[in-house]
Amino acid sequence: MNVLQEEKILPNGVILSNRIAKSAMSENLSNKHHEPTPILINAYKTWAQSGAGLLITGNIMIDSEAIGEPRNVVVKNRKNIEMLKEWAESVKGTNTNLWAQINHPGRQAMEQINSSLKAPSAVPLKTGGRKKTTKKVPKVLSESEILEIIEAFANTSIILKEAGFSGIQIHGAHGYLVSQFLSPYTNIRKDKWGGTLENRSRFVVEVYRKIRERVGENFPVGIKLNSSDFQKGGFSEEESMEVVKTLSKEGIDLIEISGGTYEAPAMMGKRKESTIKREAYFIDYIEKVRKITNTPLMLTGGFRTTSVMRSAIASNKLDIIGIARPFAVFPNIGNEIFNESRANFTTKIKKTGVKAIDGMMNIIWYESQIKRIGQRKKPNLELSGWSVFFKYLWLIIEHKLISKTKKKVSKNV
Repeated sequence: MNVLQEEKILPNGVILSNRIAKSAMSENLSNKHHEPTPILINAYKTWAQSGAGLLITGNIMIDSEAIGEPRNVVVKNRKNIEMLKEWAESVKGTNTNLWAQINHPGRQAMEQINSSLKAPSAVPLKTGGRKKTTKKVPKVLSESEILEIIEAFANTSIILKEAGFSGIQIHGAHGYLVSQFLSPYTNIRKDKWGGTLENRSRFVVEVYRKIRERVGENFPVGIKLNSSDFQKGGFSEEESMEVVKTLSKEGIDLIEISGGTYEAPAMMGKRKESTIKREAYFIDYIEKVRKITNTPLMLTGGFRTTSVMRSAIASNKLDIIGIARPFAVFPNIGNEIFNESRANFTTKIKKTGVKAIDGMMNIIWYESQIKRIGQRKKPNLELSGWSVFFKYLWLIIEHKLISKTKKKVSKNV
């Protein structure tokens, strides 16, 4: 048997049917009320037939007042439980697990669509090659607000479990709130939530414990964690390994390794030719982590050929191959890997030629392909960058108009 088709048993006994996983990508496919839509659900129905053993959703936000993009799904109550059940049932009849990735953006949220930003410390986000600081300085979270957010993570988790999702992944990477607490660059607090690594890790540990308390021991809970922030003064590789040890002792079921933030986007930035050929961007780090934990490891970033995927699993350096953007243009990717009908899953995107816009294309061009999949259309590799940009711009404008209307209504009530 192809090693990629071997089962993987998680610490709590849950079985993943093979070693291929769709890692989280932003879909940006909710409706204007941040509810799941038929188009979003249809995309997962397609991916459920792809042969992958695990699908992880894009960001599901725990707070409607803190979203990363204008059409993020938000789950903070049971109002949309029927649509959530339909989403969870998208994998029904297959051997695929569907995990919900839950997130809070903290300071790393679009200032155009959030009335205020909150973070561990008042450190503004830098954009445009880390030269330009965003206008909004995040408000420092009080301890009571921190505890409320921890509770919100757990609340969202139990709702998603009740809806039928087969696991939860905490987004602890890429510069979002959990990542912000871990990083000494974004967390300069002097209380028990900042300072030493133990204190900076307190938030993610308490989030995990509260979720585990709610969902029980037999329900998979994983995390996406940075190998490093790849920026001066940020979360380091050595610190990341200590957090891996801590979470492993806590009993987490799967640790997905990635890296970078949106200030230093190692997860999708330019790379050396040697790294591109090697494919697995963070393989050097995961080789070190393998020596310090028995917790199953998933690696995402750069995998494009079946030969490299097989080699990575066969060498026992990791347990699960995480694939993201190729799923948006090769929706049958798992089956194509297993039957070897396609050997290379390289992705190329159409750009506008405007640097400030093209930085967004690594996300929004793929969101548009996911939308096509949800509309039961084939991905379009010739999709215009300008077309994608203007449609995204309209979503931002629309969100701002809706927010203004809500404020007017609330004032008049």
